[in-house]
Amino acid sequence: MSDAGKGNVVIGQSGGPTAVINQSLVGAVEVLKDSDDVGRIMGARHGVAGIVAENFVDLNDVDAAVLEAVANTPAAALGSSRDKPDEAYCRKIFEVFKKNDVKYFFYIGGNDSADAARIVNEMASASDYELRTFHIPKTIDNDLRVTDHCPGYGSAAKFVASAFMGDDRDSAALPGIKINVVMGRDAGWLTAASVLGNTDPVDGPHLVYVPEVEFSTEQFLADVREIYGRLGRCQIAVSEGIKDKTGTSVTVALAETLGHRVERDSHGNPQLSGTGALGDFLSDYLKANMKVPHESLRVRADTFGYLQRSFAGYASQIDRIEARQCGRKAAEYAMSGDLDGSVAMKRVESADYQIEYVRAELSDVARVTKPLPRDFINESGNGITEGFISYAAPLVGELPVLGKL
Repeated sequence: MSDAGKGNVVIGQSGGPTAVINQSLVGAVEVLKDSDDVGRIMGARHGVAGIVAENFVDLNDVDAAVLEAVANTPAAALGSSRDKPDEAYCRKIFEVFKKNDVKYFFYIGGNDSADAARIVNEMASASDYELRTFHIPKTIDNDLRVTDHCPGYGSAAKFVASAFMGDDRDSAALPGIKINVVMGRDAGWLTAASVLGNTDPVDGPHLVYVPEVEFSTEQFLADVREIYGRLGRCQIAVSEGIKDKTGTSVTVALAETLGHRVERDSHGNPQLSGTGALGDFLSDYLKANMKVPHESLRVRADTFGYLQRSFAGYASQIDRIEARQCGRKAAEYAMSGDLDGSVAMKRVESADYQIEYVRAELSDVARVTKPLPRDFINESGNGITEGFISYAAPLVGELPVLGKL
């Protein structure tokens, strides 16, 4: 059917929160509140779990000033969910939608969220029930297909770049070896952002390791020895998801070797961000193998963890704008006709950074992740190229300016 008629809306948030996920929520609500085709606008508490439990918050009468404050607040205002709905779960969601006369469904999240939206949408279509379903992209991992980049990434990348800038000055003041473990289970986009604050050939990170390139402890040791021997210090960026030659996560392999239980989320993914095991392992490995007098070798490791996702007051300006627009575009698409899909951003070829918003099919976004392109990684597999810097710099915006003596 081409006309959904007047109906209610459900909007939810899913997966790891970001600094700008609420911009997308508010952007959608702003458009929906102005539509004569919309009845109740129901925010689902904790994503799909809230839908099944019919745990909704009424968004129709929320004051504009409150919405604006929420938009500029990090993390998911409605609460998020790690549930990965299968067909039976989605059937429950669909039944709640029918019961509550829901004709519009918006889900803000990553590729698993797009897949849940796809399943529910296909159920509605098979039942000849008019439901316009839109996925609104969100992930600091920047690994969704179709879109040039994802809302949330620019702000997390800005945090990572700035943290590495300060940490590099710390490392220069008290020279040694410093390892920083950055989020990124399957893709190295966020770890790559560690280089964005470099202004000098000796600035760190001096080495960068991402999941797209096979990680070898022997080569890692050789790389660190070369940098340390030349500079007297070495700052290293490591993705939490680095993999060995078998494709196994180094963190998981390490835990299994040591006889530790590997925690997994509801999607079946190993929990990598809640442990400092990888940093500790790499630090201990270097201490044992660097062949530098122990008393003069300073090796430290930090795991950035969840701080990268929702650091208050540090969102990228362009990220805020684009996240808001992605929410608005999703609502505009849904109100304009018999459409379903996901909002994607395409970079326009021009002298200045510009993007355009387009509609993508849910099936093209669901499930599969987008890796960091190989040409964004140097030939040795331990650094990041200028091509990535040109790509990512506009998304991050201005970084702190540091002085040196």
